[in-house]
Amino acid sequence: MKVAMVAGETSGDLLGGALLKALQSRWPGLQAQGIGGERMMAQGFDAWWPSDKLAVRGYVEVLRHYREIVGIRNQLRDRLIASPPDVFIGIDAPDFNIDLEGALRERGIKTVHFVCPSIWAWRAERVHKIKRCCDHVLCLFPFEPELLHKHGIGATYVGHPLASTIPMEPDKAAARAALELSEDDDVVAILPGSRGSEVKYLAGRFFAAAAVVKKQRPKARFIVPAVPHLKAKISAAADSAGLGDALRVLDGQSHTALAACDVTLLASGTATLEAALFKRPMVVAYAMNWLTWTIHQRQHLQPWVALPNILEREFIVPELLQHDANPERLAGEVLDWFARPDRMAAVQEKFRAQHELLRRDTAKLATDAIEEVVNR
Repeated sequence: MKVAMVAGETSGDLLGGALLKALQSRWPGLQAQGIGGERMMAQGFDAWWPSDKLAVRGYVEVLRHYREIVGIRNQLRDRLIASPPDVFIGIDAPDFNIDLEGALRERGIKTVHFVCPSIWAWRAERVHKIKRCCDHVLCLFPFEPELLHKHGIGATYVGHPLASTIPMEPDKAAARAALELSEDDDVVAILPGSRGSEVKYLAGRFFAAAAVVKKQRPKARFIVPAVPHLKAKISAAADSAGLGDALRVLDGQSHTALAACDVTLLASGTATLEAALFKRPMVVAYAMNWLTWTIHQRQHLQPWVALPNILEREFIVPELLQHDANPERLAGEVLDWFARPDRMAAVQEKFRAQHELLRRDTAKLATDAIEEVVNR
């Protein structure tokens, strides 16, 4: 069995690592190559390019890297056409993967897209390209297959793998002990994103907000799990906040940080779902280049951007976007969680219900669907 895969960033690498383990159990001796990260490579994946090459978000930001990204896609396409895999699996990164899937499908290579593009949120017209390019779509959320089926696209709900790996009741005490935090500390986990553009637009605001929180709550402690390639940039922004020992930048350890914290301040994205699965109240923020923001707003189809709010279809956690993501407002929302334990308890119950909804044997369900595509 020969599989080609592309995972475009940290969250895709996480999904890819779990999927590869299941695929190898189903097909011993499986060969897998393409674009991936550390978790996929730990499963024996042959990464021709690292996944962080594709970790770019926003129209303006993509333009700066356009030639390199298109060059990688063209080289990968030609290499896979010359030596076809049994199936190509594109993991998220739809702007990169779906066009690639279309080119491969035209040459008779079967294609699976893992993670339904958020056509229910914005750019609904992409459904036509998905139909043309993908043999099957693996969906993380239960409402997605019906939407795709209406357009004649094969799709399977597989749940979210994080819901099976994150415990229903995380051990806060153990996580705090591992990070040398006191049980009496007010702990805020700060996650400014896994892309350079996110750190550029959010890190300074987040750390300025932390300084405001610290003035109101002297016992506050701030932990910042940083992806390795961005740690230096995050540390530089953290140093300028003047928080001293109250703020610590970690080498990764995002799950330990989320388990240890009381509240998290984080960038919109997969991390918001992780925080919900850890039952941690959160303040969600996002900011980007002004032109990217203007284009994005014109294509947005619903009022929410954070995954817990999308699943609940209401604002159960605050979202502060673009100009609203200023230090004073961010700090105010963080402090409000600490001031209202009843609100904390209520949102944690909603997070438990979401956890139950998403907890499936994702790797097996995905592998079953992929096997059907291969054997079709």
